[in-house]
Amino acid sequence: MSRIALVDDDRNILTSVSMTLEAEGFEVETYNDGQSALDAFNKRLPDMAVLDIKMPRMDGMDLLQRVRQKTNMPVIFLTSKDDEIDEVLGLRMGADDYVKKPFSQRLLVERIRALLRRQEVVARDDGPAAEESKVMVRGQLSMDPLRHAVTWKGKAVSLTVTEFLLLQALAQRPGFVKSRDQLMDVAYDDQVYVDDRTIDSHIKRLRKKMRQADPDFAAIETLYGIGYRYNEE
Repeated sequence: MSRIALVDDDRNILTSVSMTLEAEGFEVETYNDGQSALDAFNKRLPDMAVLDIKMPRMDGMDLLQRVRQKTNMPVIFLTSKDDEIDEVLGLRMGADDYVKKPFSQRLLVERIRALLRRQEVVARDDGPAAEESKVMVRGQLSMDPLRHAVTWKGKAVSLTVTEFLLLQALAQRPGFVKSRDQLMDVAYDDQVYVDDRTIDSHIKRLRKKMRQADPDFAAIETLYGIGYRYNEE
C-alpha cells in the first residue's frame, strides 16, 4: 500500500481527496501547511507527495525545495492559478507533474497511479543475473536503473523519476532525435496528457543538474521544432 502525503490548506480538499484516495487503496497522510508536512517528512518520508502551492507557514515551492534536498520521491503540484509561471517554475524546481484546480479527483488518482507506475519501471529488478546488463554506459554517462543511480564523469547526479526516464530514453540511442511526443510517451501513461512546455521544463532541469556535475555538459541537444538528441561524448 503506497503512502500519499496530501498537503493543502483547504480542509475540504484534504477531506474529500483523502477519502477518495483511501477508497482507491492508498494510505493517506494530510497536512494543512508546508511546515507541518516538512516536520513529518523529516521523520518518515511518504511514497509520494501532492502539494498545493499557496499555503501558510511554508508554501509548496519552499516545501518542494526542501524535499528535493533529501529525496527524489515523486511530487505532484496542485495549482489554482491561471498563470503558467507557477506550473513551469514548479517543474523546473523538481516536481514530476501538476494538476490544476478545480480538478477531477479521478484525474488526480490517475496521475498518482501513473507516476507510481513510472517509479516502478525505473526501480524494477528482474533478478541478480540481469543486473550487470542493466547498467547503461554512454561515453561519460552511466545509468543504473536498479539503483536509480546516474553518474557523469564519475560524479553522482541525483534525478527525479521523470528526469531519469527522459535521460534514459535519449541516451539509449545516441545521435537519434526524440520528438516531444515520443518523450511524453516515455514519461507519461497514454491516459495522461501533458503539453510541450512540461517536457521542455523537465529537460531544462535535467540539463541544470548535469551542469552542476560538469559546467561543460552539452550532451543533450535541442533541435528547435523537432525535439531533442543525445550526443555521446
